[in-house]
Amino acid sequence: MAIGFGIVGIGVISGVHARGIEATGKGKVAACFSRSQDRADGFAREFGCRAYSSYREFLADPDLEVVSICTPSGAHLEYALKAAEAGKHLMIEKPIEVTLERCDRIIEACRKHDVVLAGVFQSRFYDVSQLIKGAIDSGRLGKLILGDSYTKWFRSMEYYTKEGSWHGTWDLEGGGVLMTQGSHSIDLLQWFMGPVEEVQALTGTLGRPGIEVEDTAVASLRFANGALGSIEGSTAVYPGFDRRVELYGTEGSIIVVRNNIAAWSFTEETEEDAEIRRKHALVETEENKAASDPTAVQHEGHRRQYADMIEAIETDGTPLVDGEEARKAVEIIMAVYESARTQKVVRLR
Repeated sequence: MAIGFGIVGIGVISGVHARGIEATGKGKVAACFSRSQDRADGFAREFGCRAYSSYREFLADPDLEVVSICTPSGAHLEYALKAAEAGKHLMIEKPIEVTLERCDRIIEACRKHDVVLAGVFQSRFYDVSQLIKGAIDSGRLGKLILGDSYTKWFRSMEYYTKEGSWHGTWDLEGGGVLMTQGSHSIDLLQWFMGPVEEVQALTGTLGRPGIEVEDTAVASLRFANGALGSIEGSTAVYPGFDRRVELYGTEGSIIVVRNNIAAWSFTEETEEDAEIRRKHALVETEENKAASDPTAVQHEGHRRQYADMIEAIETDGTPLVDGEEARKAVEIIMAVYESARTQKVVRLR
């Protein structure tokens, strides 16, 4: 019996979620909610589900087991609290919320009502990410020395100013390039390198005047294991370039570009290394367009994350990116903002 999912918020990413759910073979889109009945009806026609403009009625749908929240980032909390109270499991688009206090309220509500919570960081589920995590955990890089995250994308001024856009605002986006575009690579960086201990940062609104949040940011990091690192991000550099995460150790180094391997080198090679470099070499795909096109998101990563969520529900387990895991990137980003504001080093918990 397929698990019934309900989509909250009918924006660009909602269709990616719906296709990811259906592609698992174990989930179905049972319902959708939008404050606009017309938008809900259009989504329902496309995905064959029931449409609601009343959240109370949506939560009462008899087939609804999991609520997938795809609203603007700063509008996750209230929907999440009501869903948890109704006993519904939760999948929430990144970031799960735009302040740590709001993240913690969601995490606590899900714990209180004994429902599964996952935050969407689909990049962890790609084959390359899993290979890198395995190589680091097995010690192939030796002592970690440097870890860097680069998200240098392009978003036009229209992205921020078009009618109905919530981007570029503190209330609904919670930040700029780091919170929205850079959070995936920041999540990967801390997942690979371990916890961040200290942050020193600068941010600016350099190419998109008039927006409230940063369009460019740089930060220096100290990880808990002693390694150093950096974060760089911008949405104002034309034409936009591929996301990179670079990892360097005393016995090996890895560079990942998008979801491909640009460098995979170790002091002690294995028989599999050459095949890994060949199989995951940098190639052009539709996913590449995300650096300059916010609609260019494929659903394969979401499919894998939804499959992980379904397994956690079926086995009473914990998803790979539970609430506490999803919170980590938000904590780093908030530390960057605090450091830039105070011009001081910020220590994380």
